[in-house]
Amino acid sequence: MTGPLIVLSTGGTGGHIFPAQALAESLLARGYRLQLITDRRGNAYSGPLEKINRHAIQGAGISGRGFIAKIGAMGRLAAGYFQARKLLRALNPDVVVGFGGYATVPTLLAASHLGIKTAIHEQNAVLGRANRVLAPRATRVATAFKTTTFLRNADRAKAVWTGNPVRPEIVAVRDAALPSLGPDTPIELLIIGGSQGASIFSRVVPAAVAALPDDLRSRVRITQQCRKEDLAQVRETYAKAHIEADLSPFFEDIPERLAAAHMLICRAGASTMAELTTAGRPAILVPYPHAIDDHQTANAARLSDAGGAWMMPDKDFTPMLLTGRLTSLFSMETTVPMAARCAAQIGMPEATERLADVIAGIIGANGNGGQSPVREAAA
Repeated sequence: MTGPLIVLSTGGTGGHIFPAQALAESLLARGYRLQLITDRRGNAYSGPLEKINRHAIQGAGISGRGFIAKIGAMGRLAAGYFQARKLLRALNPDVVVGFGGYATVPTLLAASHLGIKTAIHEQNAVLGRANRVLAPRATRVATAFKTTTFLRNADRAKAVWTGNPVRPEIVAVRDAALPSLGPDTPIELLIIGGSQGASIFSRVVPAAVAALPDDLRSRVRITQQCRKEDLAQVRETYAKAHIEADLSPFFEDIPERLAAAHMLICRAGASTMAELTTAGRPAILVPYPHAIDDHQTANAARLSDAGGAWMMPDKDFTPMLLTGRLTSLFSMETTVPMAARCAAQIGMPEATERLADVIAGIIGANGNGGQSPVREAAA
């Protein structure tokens, strides 16, 4: 291939990887050449990122560390900067795209200092700390939410609302209507809590569902992601209450299960929010209370304010309060379908192509047939 070259840079968490994977698939289909600069976790990538030539650089997070650890982390970031600079000189890309995480900071700073155009994508409603460093130097700032906290006024002119890219399989769920919900139909609840499950869901949800009024409890069908150590207890609680439950530490077929669900109970991470709104499924959101800058609460508030979800902070997420919430929501046949429509209204199923268009626009602005030689620029 001889098309323009794009370098992607992403950290190792799912919130950063999933949108990078979706964008990579779109860019490859458009004929662009791709390279990936990441950290030591890069070997765990799969899907489209697995097909891309990868380069690992040093890096480390600084937030939440002690003084000595911060000094060490800064040293690794500095080493990563010089590694990225050497790589970018050799690769000579048309644009470098960052998705957040500490691996992106040295890469995009090096690109900026070399005069290479850059774009960053923010998945949350709060601009991440890495992206706050990078935004002033970025050519474009793409955001998942229409409004993003901590985005400086000086950077708003180059910001564009693209939404958060999700897998094509999730986009396809949007065409699947919410399962019918009548007085005698089953109620399908999907409980997910990250790749390892959330222990609070294992403690609260089974007890809450078991305490539902008989007419509701008899209709509930549970699909729940649980930690391995919680499986036996959760299974026993559901069995005693005669509730049909499919439990597992991990589900390979989330798109299919999402399509079958009436409602979810989950955290409010960036990828989860994007998948909910793209698919058009309502949720009870329990933001992870220790997220940096409490960004999950901000994410949940955006969807709740739009009518597509109900937020329950950890301190309020008790069996008694959840039982009351579920009873209220499913006592009226129109409540959940209306919330599903509200969630879908703020979804961005075209997010991947919108972001790909932004990157293509930057390359088109480079001139010289899309090829922009590396050049030094002032820090």
